[in-house]
Amino acid sequence: MGIGSWLRQAIGGSPASVAEQKDPLEQEPDQPPFTVRISMHLNACLEVAGTTTFAKDAVTALANRKGLGKRGYYEGQAQLQREPENPVDPQAVAVLVDGEKVGCLPSYAAKELALPVSASEPARYQLHVLRDQKLLAKAYVWLGDGEPAWQFTAQNPPALTSRERINSSHAEKSSMVREALQGGGERAQQFKRGMVDGVHYLELVEPIKQLKREGRHEEALALCYKTIEAAEGDAKGDMPAPWYTEQAAIVHRKLGQRAEEIAVLKRWLARCPKAHRASSSMAERLGKLEAK
Repeated sequence: MGIGSWLRQAIGGSPASVAEQKDPLEQEPDQPPFTVRISMHLNACLEVAGTTTFAKDAVTALANRKGLGKRGYYEGQAQLQREPENPVDPQAVAVLVDGEKVGCLPSYAAKELALPVSASEPARYQLHVLRDQKLLAKAYVWLGDGEPAWQFTAQNPPALTSRERINSSHAEKSSMVREALQGGGERAQQFKRGMVDGVHYLELVEPIKQLKREGRHEEALALCYKTIEAAEGDAKGDMPAPWYTEQAAIVHRKLGQRAEEIAVLKRWLARCPKAHRASSSMAERLGKLEAK
């Protein structure tokens, strides 16, 4: 079985690609006051923090009030309000729905948003939930002008389960690789140097992790060595991506293969520029091994 076919089997199919992140808004002097006060560094669509931690009870109550089922979606109005008495961050901006705090803006956004302490500003809010053994949820607010251009929708929800997050991560890497190859030029040539049986080595991170989780160590090693070779070809005299060598060393350790572990570490160090060898984690690991 080729790596391409095996990869589809290991990951579990071809997940839907993740929508592109929206560009930061540009300030326009004739826009409404609230939109003008969005920093140039902020995106119009922001993920709400604390949805499944400090605000999980309020989010659960909101999902129940809105009658959200096993996989539910809600969109409505929220209020943004400063929390000067917040014990963690006096610059925090709370997100309120129906008068209840369902989270906060990310701290970096709260600091840049020009929202006075005494003011309360409206914002569009969306909530995605999945009722598993516990309530999994992600929420977003739209700070831009006009109708929201959400990154995720009811038909294209964000990754909530661990499997969905794995698939999403894989889809993002695959999309990046495909775009680079289609774009041509030097960047396409660089990505071609990192291909393994039609798959770029960046796309093989999750399959290696999955094989390790399943205890399929020999298969994980075989894939590690293919990616190590591809990473070496991609580096062209620079430092090869170290993660794949680290994973091979870990698997060799699990299998009690000390000599092979030493060999794979030395292989990476031999291709690493001399200036970076001594300070690398690979040199540290090798030193501990050889000292035994």
